[in-house]
Amino acid sequence: MIRRILVALDTSIRAPAVFEAAVEMARTFSAGLTVVRAISVPPEWPPAAAGAPTDPLPGHLRDVALEELARLVSQASPQRLTIEPFIVRVGEPWKVIVQVSEERDVQLIVVGSHGYHGIDRLLGTNAGRVANRAHRNVLIVHDDVARAGHP
Repeated sequence: MIRRILVALDTSIRAPAVFEAAVEMARTFSAGLTVVRAISVPPEWPPAAAGAPTDPLPGHLRDVALEELARLVSQASPQRLTIEPFIVRVGEPWKVIVQVSEERDVQLIVVGSHGYHGIDRLLGTNAGRVANRAHRNVLIVHDDVARAGHP
């Protein structure tokens, strides 16, 4: 029985479709929904500054992520759903997703597919890493363009 679903949302244009798929699953199973986003300090940010204990950047990125998630969720109008407070953490996306799925004891993880190009062929995508490492069922949402066979 699926009681809790985790949906991982990033800043891509696919995020609304991923959220809608999670909402559909949550409605189908009358499950609660946990929304998570992983953030990281941009690589161009000086490492010494990013690691300083008084560095305001991670807090700012977290605030921006929370605002974006609130906007995305409100646009989707998920009536009759239990949505837990958003979780935004600094870290590699796949690691954050797997960790939160364990902590929240979810039965299903919903993530978006972002294709499989270049370095991803060697290292794997976040969706692939989640699917291979999570001890939960994983639904990978593909966009309509990818399903239609277009580049």
